[in-house]
Amino acid sequence: MYPVGGISAAIYTNRLRAEGMGSKEQAVQFANQDYEALKQQCVESGCLFEDPCFPAEPPSLGFKELAPYSSKTRDVVWMRPTELTGDPQFIVGGATRTDICQGALGDCWLLAAIASLTLNDRLLHRVVPHGQSFQDDYAGIFHFQFWQFGEWVDVVIDDKLPVKDGELMFVHSAEGNEFWSALLEKAYAKLNGSYEALSGGSTTEGFEDFTGGVSEMYELRRAPRDLHRIIGKALERGSLLGCSIDITSAFDMEAVTFKKLVKGHAYSVTGLKEVDYRGNMVRLIRIRNPWGQVEWTGAWSDNSPEWDEIDPSEREDLHLKMEDGEFWMSFSDFLRQFSRLEICNLTPDALSEDALSHWNTMKFYGTWRRGSTAGGCRNHPNTFWINPQYKITLLEEDDDPDDDEVACSFLVALMQKDRRRYRRQGQDMHTIGFALYEYRGCQNVHLKKNFFLSHSSCARSETFINLREVSTRLRLPPGEYLIVPSTFEPSKEADFVLRVFTEKQSETEYVCFPCDFNEEITEDDIDESFKSMFAQLAGEVRSSFLLVLTLFELSLHNNMIVVIVKDGSARLGLVEFQILWNKIRKWLVIFRDFDLDKSGAMSSYEMRLAVEAAGIIDLINLPIILVARYAENEMIDFDNFICCLVKLEAMFRSFQQLNKDGAGVAELNLTEWLYLTMCG
Repeated sequence: MYPVGGISAAIYTNRLRAEGMGSKEQAVQFANQDYEALKQQCVESGCLFEDPCFPAEPPSLGFKELAPYSSKTRDVVWMRPTELTGDPQFIVGGATRTDICQGALGDCWLLAAIASLTLNDRLLHRVVPHGQSFQDDYAGIFHFQFWQFGEWVDVVIDDKLPVKDGELMFVHSAEGNEFWSALLEKAYAKLNGSYEALSGGSTTEGFEDFTGGVSEMYELRRAPRDLHRIIGKALERGSLLGCSIDITSAFDMEAVTFKKLVKGHAYSVTGLKEVDYRGNMVRLIRIRNPWGQVEWTGAWSDNSPEWDEIDPSEREDLHLKMEDGEFWMSFSDFLRQFSRLEICNLTPDALSEDALSHWNTMKFYGTWRRGSTAGGCRNHPNTFWINPQYKITLLEEDDDPDDDEVACSFLVALMQKDRRRYRRQGQDMHTIGFALYEYRGCQNVHLKKNFFLSHSSCARSETFINLREVSTRLRLPPGEYLIVPSTFEPSKEADFVLRVFTEKQSETEYVCFPCDFNEEITEDDIDESFKSMFAQLAGEVRSSFLLVLTLFELSLHNNMIVVIVKDGSARLGLVEFQILWNKIRKWLVIFRDFDLDKSGAMSSYEMRLAVEAAGIIDLINLPIILVARYAENEMIDFDNFICCLVKLEAMFRSFQQLNKDGAGVAELNLTEWLYLTMCG
């Protein structure tokens, strides 16, 4: 259940984000730990840092295979690098591939991503901040920065590392005295709850957490026709590109083919070029083996005869840009020899070169909650519509001169949050995906069940899959579209981040707009029998009376008056009483209509339908708040239903009065704040 206090925290967090919190210049402090302040305390006290948030104790290792007292963790001790070697170093001669040797943890996906960082100093030192060492002001404390679900996070650790039989258990350097990679792995383990939480994953997950980019994957046997154009644009934007050859068994791992390509090994793509070869244009691609050796020996390799057939100046230019371990091959050979291409598209804040073009990016934080916003996929038409909905407006078509189609290229990426942390409780990734619908001719409101029953999606994620992120590259004509992210099954709870990357200008927004609750009547509209009843209730004071109704609990009193009375007198006149009476009768009918099983209470799903029938629009997170506040054992009785509607009307009315310039923002002075909190 989404706690009411959590809603306030979410509002506060969104405000901080708007002020720059979570950007690369202002990283969020994980567990509210301030690296500089903690280090200063340690230096002044002369004590080495010990992290209370990720202690050097068995639970930090894991919960199943690495659980306390398991065979793999028996006899494990935690030691600082200063206890392991006489000359510990943070980084020696720059970060290199040999600094990253795998230990007794199945996180090779993470190590491959770390290895990719060693190819780009700028990206590396975004994750591994400068100025850390075992010599200058050493205090046993280090910090690293990761991108997590839309924001950069600064993670502080102590340097106690798990050791078994005198050796580091997990990542270590080949030289044995270089510790940046082992400490980076520990910080990432802390971020995810334990070392064991890192077991199993995709290199693209690491790519994204080290850059803030968005990844996409292509199976080369089913490569799109314009893959070369996709690669070219990715290289122009400074994206990270990797490719690999699938293995069919464990014996294939790092096996070398007869043309010197390594199976199961991560290569980098570093260039794309067309050359004139015997009167025909041939497309070449440049590949890099991070090992710095073992290169392709087929056509267009370093010393192949094909180079003798092209212009010498062009040949020299292409070879001058080569590094050891780097080679060219034809694009057609690339498609045949390699199995998979992964692209990590970098966001503008990860790029520093002004010459690089970049994506326009938009980001939303959303939630799936049972009974309110977790509707499942299109296979569940009764609830699919309750999923969050986002509108995207594609304004400009691509300007690719080789493409006659009028279309806009964009990439949608849906990421579920924090699922690794839940592994300790036996949970894992949900199966997620998304669908897009044309929004032409629709009002800017949350679309309901009937729309989705009569309209097919115009695009969707390639598949629903239980990965942290699902991303799909799409091309659609300019226009308005609705994105509906969902889990495959209804009632699966998770928080998510939806990101949209467009090549050209676009706009996005969450679909929600406020309502008008005003009901205008005069005394002439009230029949005589109602006036007579009012006179009996009012007694001698015919024009006004304090609201005393035994029909409702006293807790409703203030909110009802706020809803009905406009002059602040806390008294009801004849007209106000008629309006109140009308509302109560209307709400009673709605309650009966949506109490489908006539049990005298509504489920959270029925509650959402009833609230919308009462004229309350679908604001972001509103269904979650209602369920959290008014449901008892996920059921809402009539009293709570009335309380809910009265409170919502009072809140909307107050907001409309304070939203003076129509900008959708309410500003309160102290008197207004006291009035709302004391009387609202």
